[in-house]
Amino acid sequence: MSHIAVLGAGLGGVIMAYEMKDKLRPEDEITVVNLGTTYSFVPSNPWVAVGWRDRKDISVDLSAIFEKRGIRLRPEGAKRVHPDENRIEMNDGSSLTYDYLIIATGPDLAFDEIEGLGPAGCTQSVCHIDHAEQARTAFDALVKKPGPVVVGAVQGASCFGPAYEFAFILETALRRAKIRDQVPMTFVTPEPYIGHLGLDGVGDTKGLLESAMRERHIKWIANARVKSVENGKMHVEEVDEAGAVKTAHELPFAYSMMLPAFRGVPAIIGVEGLVNPRGFVLIDKHQRNPKYPNVFGIGVAVAIPPVGKTPLPVGVPKTGFMIESMVTATAENIGALLRGEQPRAVATWNAVCLADFGDEGIAFVAQPQIPPRNVNWSSSGKWVHAAKIGFEKYFLRKVRQGKADTFYENLVLDVLGIKKLKELRIEPAE
Repeated sequence: MSHIAVLGAGLGGVIMAYEMKDKLRPEDEITVVNLGTTYSFVPSNPWVAVGWRDRKDISVDLSAIFEKRGIRLRPEGAKRVHPDENRIEMNDGSSLTYDYLIIATGPDLAFDEIEGLGPAGCTQSVCHIDHAEQARTAFDALVKKPGPVVVGAVQGASCFGPAYEFAFILETALRRAKIRDQVPMTFVTPEPYIGHLGLDGVGDTKGLLESAMRERHIKWIANARVKSVENGKMHVEEVDEAGAVKTAHELPFAYSMMLPAFRGVPAIIGVEGLVNPRGFVLIDKHQRNPKYPNVFGIGVAVAIPPVGKTPLPVGVPKTGFMIESMVTATAENIGALLRGEQPRAVATWNAVCLADFGDEGIAFVAQPQIPPRNVNWSSSGKWVHAAKIGFEKYFLRKVRQGKADTFYENLVLDVLGIKKLKELRIEPAE
């Protein structure tokens, strides 16, 4: 008998538990460690922040679902991982031992790296449902007393899609409230150009996003380093290609939402050989840690080098389809190890992204996500908004039913003329 532990119950961790359960032998056991029993669909947080969704609409209690699937849930949360001992130290002082560990924690949000950043400071966030609800309160105040808005991401961020999404969703919500004419908007990003996305662009994301911003009268500052934030004012340095300060900006705001940089969670940060200096899990092509071969990593928690050199730190995003590819490869590889075989599955790391604007949106497909690519495509239209709503309903249904099905994914791929996006590369047996 082997015991598999999954650390984290977010977008990757929940589906990881479902797929891994299907690969276990009858005698094997699986436990998910999470802080609390609730799954929340993070991609819908921008809608929560403008009042288009409530917490209950995008949240699922996992207790009964996991029990029905034969998956144990430890809601105390992890204090520290001790890979030399094959042990997780829990927040309540107890321990959980494992034969295989899958780290699917997502990131720690590094608001503290910039003075005044974050919900405890002077800016809003859509990274967590609690943050999104706080952003909703601030949005309601903005509607009552309009003023300038600053939206974007700070240097070191690696998830730019939600920043663009929120800027456009907020713009749509302000138009619907009939106060858009009273709210100047500026988008601030460390990307070297609009639409870089941490991926050096996908298709014509640069042209599409720049055009959408011009059409909606959203100004932007790229190559932007946020120095500090105070109540109602953001201090930003715009740098040149060499990273030298070109222009200093003082941006007034009545409302601001800025995505932070990510780092590894406290439970794993600083564990030598397991994580890089930023706290992200080191993995090989089989999602496996080189020093601790019984530890695997998936999702935002894994270390991926930047796509290329940029004047300011710009990380690589881990999109939903990319994460699910990691999940499937990890389940295949641990399943093989349980049966005395060697890992052979390699995640394709393909990406489909649906960036909602509130009434339309932009979609892009990157095969693989990291260039050079076999497919490098982007498009825009009202269909993207409808597809994003459909994906939300599909994914929450998948979580509630405890299944790792891919019906909606396959439907989207058929519409886009793409097949087998999650197909794995299986290496030949030695």
